[in-house]
Amino acid sequence: MGKAEFRFYAELNDFLPPELRGRSFIYEFFGQPTVKDAIEALGIPHVEVELIIANGESVDFSYHLRHGDRIAVYPVFESLDVQEILRIRRAPLRRISFACDAHLGKLARLLRLLGFDTVHSPTISDPELVALSQAGRILLTRDRQLLKHGGVTHGYWVRSTKPLEQAREVVRRFDLRDRIAPFTRCLVCNGLLRPLPKEEALPRVPPKVREWCEEFLICASCGRIFWPGTHYPKLSAWIELITRP
Repeated sequence: MGKAEFRFYAELNDFLPPELRGRSFIYEFFGQPTVKDAIEALGIPHVEVELIIANGESVDFSYHLRHGDRIAVYPVFESLDVQEILRIRRAPLRRISFACDAHLGKLARLLRLLGFDTVHSPTISDPELVALSQAGRILLTRDRQLLKHGGVTHGYWVRSTKPLEQAREVVRRFDLRDRIAPFTRCLVCNGLLRPLPKEEALPRVPPKVREWCEEFLICASCGRIFWPGTHYPKLSAWIELITRP
């Protein structure tokens, strides 16, 4: 039986049992498993890992463990380019877009509210989510096993169970504060919104709205019309809460 010393950093510790968090510990193994196999055997999805250091040198997921190895594992730094060291994933993301699993509908709407391209359907399947990840979207899920799928190239395990906190978490995790563009996407279909001239909007909105509203937006995909109605202050408050430092 071989033994290797492992140390996981930052939020990767969320996946470990309490007694192993924030410290080095010994991992025992038979044969020569890959470091990817060892990391996932410890409960950490490979898409959460950005950098692996073995005995002082960067290695990729195919590295085979040897007795006496010292392994340090670091999380994804989407806002920090570590290409000169080693980037585990096939390609960094420069255009941020998301795919939410079937259970994260409220998070999807909040991300759209912030202006982020976010695919979601209450009937979306795991194979569809894997394919969206392979196409370059960040897969957001609370299903750790889904993130361990070998086909998932970009993904993140959402820690919180509360939608507003989930949105705050995603914004912090991927350093998105400077990319937020509120009220630019349809909350229902994810299409882009564009200004709609008042004269074109009036025949299509309720009579009371015609009396006071001067500004309208229309979704380029589904044709829904939006205006700053009674829901607007609540949505604005959500945006402020999500983006608060």
